[in-house]
Amino acid sequence: MITLRHAFPDDACAVARLAALDSRPVPPSPLLLAEIDGEPWAALSLLDGSAIADPFRPTAALLDLLRRRHAQLAAAQEPSRRRPRRPFTPLRLRPRLLSHR
Repeated sequence: MITLRHAFPDDACAVARLAALDSRPVPPSPLLLAEIDGEPWAALSLLDGSAIADPFRPTAALLDLLRRRHAQLAAAQEPSRRRPRRPFTPLRLRPRLLSHR
């Protein structure tokens, strides 16, 4: 099972291991982590978009998923471009005059 989640401080050893395998420095925090069956395979920095991955595993698709998730999270934090809603005001109905026939 694939899991994409935010990395926590207790993931530091696993992230450092990924960075060592990839021969790259640990990306700046915060990080998104891609796990398969609970084992970290890739990580992506939410700060600058740099990534690390296990070079001995097929991680290209995982890195793509991490980048897409990063784009979703970034879009959710942007203010909406829609028009602001007007405050709700109840309708004021005039009472109908009852006419008798």
